[in-house]
Amino acid sequence: MSLTRNVDLLRRLPRLDGLRFAEFGSSADASSPLEEVTGVGDNPGNLRMFAFVPAQLQQPRALVVVLHGCGQTAASYDLGAGWSTLAEHYGFALLMPEQQRSNNANTCFNWFNPEDTARDSGEARSIREMIAHMVATHRVDARRIFITGLSAGGGMTSVMLATYPEVFAAGAVIAGLPYGVATNLREALDGMFHSPERSADELGDLVREASSHRGPWPKISVWHGSADRTVNPGNANEIVKQWLDLHDLPAVPMAETNVDGYPRQAWWNGNGETIVESYTITDMAHGTPLGVADNDQRYGVEGAFLIEAGISSSYHIAKFFGLTGWILDAAKKAEAKPAAPPKPVLSPAPHLARSIRAAVAEQPAAPKRETGRSLDIGEIITRALTAAGLMK
Repeated sequence: MSLTRNVDLLRRLPRLDGLRFAEFGSSADASSPLEEVTGVGDNPGNLRMFAFVPAQLQQPRALVVVLHGCGQTAASYDLGAGWSTLAEHYGFALLMPEQQRSNNANTCFNWFNPEDTARDSGEARSIREMIAHMVATHRVDARRIFITGLSAGGGMTSVMLATYPEVFAAGAVIAGLPYGVATNLREALDGMFHSPERSADELGDLVREASSHRGPWPKISVWHGSADRTVNPGNANEIVKQWLDLHDLPAVPMAETNVDGYPRQAWWNGNGETIVESYTITDMAHGTPLGVADNDQRYGVEGAFLIEAGISSSYHIAKFFGLTGWILDAAKKAEAKPAAPPKPVLSPAPHLARSIRAAVAEQPAAPKRETGRSLDIGEIITRALTAAGLMK
């Protein structure tokens, strides 16, 4: 189903503001490791919370927040994009909020509704509460929190990065829109279909006005298919412009390369760290790009808005977040490796061989005229054993 129809149905059902999470939990899907977490703080956006925390976590601990697209659930997007597999392989916690039909008939996050896109309000506040719970419960390093999302989830990713920039180290938007470009249905449709151009400082001001934060700003990775007929690919350029302005970076890319056959633009800071990057997936329609490689870069399964494109966006996003340096297999081997046997405690007594050599050396050289006299080896060994404390 197209995002156009999703947006058109956005407000057909009444909202249920102020509700708290239900007091029961259940598995998201029989084939997904996600589990529902309940009873967590205020939930003004009336979202469900699903999470996966592998047994082994890299240090310091990291959290990735993943927001599904329209018509999807947390579990379906997890299985399609492969995020729980990545979390297991690289040892990070996973949080996947889920939209409810009581908020949106097609389970789209309300990325343009002013009630849901302001700091400490609606869906944005609900997601922030979930993050706080994950940090406290699983001892996540507050400096290693990341977020990504597809389509409406990508739009909500822009919302979270703008309204809570101090929370996130980095984010990734797939087929989404910049923050603040729509505050009603008409503006949302216009942004989706036409992506009106705005100046960089105008786009940057939209984020600066969303909170009192003045930097440092999160890093961002932007992904979009060039044949997207649902969300105009021009939105990728607008997102990049918005964050280049915030980071005070030039409009011209500092590097243009090909990754798995697709063009990538990059900008970095004075320390050489990539701060903004943008992937254009040529000839790809609306969705999350998946990779074909039968190796560590292969994650996910094709499905609705989950498109085989020869490049795994999930893997490359995790890499951009700095999460792929830790390998589960290596961690298991290190954990299973038997401890080295303790070194033997050296006796304070002199070394026997050295004692014998010393005793021999102590014997006075016999005058040549007494060559007939033999050396008493037994006596020397007896002296050495006595010196070593092995004989009295």
